[in-house]
Amino acid sequence: MDSNHGFVDLLHSQTSFDLDSPEPPWFSSQGADECPMKERRKWSPKEDKILIGAWLNTSKDPVVSNEQKAGAFWKRIQDYYNSSPHLVGTTPRELVQCKQRWSRINDQVCKFVGCFEAALREQRSGQNDDDVMKAALDLFYNDYGIKFSLEHAWRELRHDRKWCSTFQSKDTVKEKRKQVLEIDGEEEVGGAEGRPAGVKAAKAASKKKKKSGKEEELSQLQAMLEIKEKISKQKLLDRLLGKKDPLSEMETSLKLKIMSELL
Repeated sequence: MDSNHGFVDLLHSQTSFDLDSPEPPWFSSQGADECPMKERRKWSPKEDKILIGAWLNTSKDPVVSNEQKAGAFWKRIQDYYNSSPHLVGTTPRELVQCKQRWSRINDQVCKFVGCFEAALREQRSGQNDDDVMKAALDLFYNDYGIKFSLEHAWRELRHDRKWCSTFQSKDTVKEKRKQVLEIDGEEEVGGAEGRPAGVKAAKAASKKKKKSGKEEELSQLQAMLEIKEKISKQKLLDRLLGKKDPLSEMETSLKLKIMSELL
């Protein structure tokens, strides 16, 4: 009897449940209110410019350049950013936030640079800078399906030598990868089993590049020699035409020969 009485007391001591309630307490949303999700902070143009300045200054530091370990490099950028007097009173940014934001800025601006250069090449007579900018924005939207919203970042980076050299080196690496992939693709189509590309394909790409480079140099040298020879013949023809005395038979035949070659 004592054990049964103790069990009843234990039941009465538990929290009572409202059976008419539409939502049981274990499914209540009260716990979610106590632990709200962390709100994602958007980056303002001012913050973007400060982050860009942090990256540029850290990259140009002769003592600690961007060749150091990635962790230490981004820690310096984070410290530089958070110590800016223009951000007093704001919540400091974490290292991963700075890194992710720079990655987005760099990617989007690199893509827009290509669109802007294409718009410049297609610029017609009478078009001003605003027309070129509009054409570049249209090209970006058509190519990537989104509007370019980082014009302020592009204006900060477009004339900076450090960033431009980084951008150009990235383009060179992409072009090299493209050449290797093209050769790999040719071998894959020609092979009976379509084996994956390996060391041979990379060597073939390297040899092809060296060969094409030498051929190009030889072609340029030949073109220069032809131009030089043409200039020399033109000078000789001018002297013969400007001669006051009658031309000898040899000079006359030489004049006719040069004229036929130049015409």
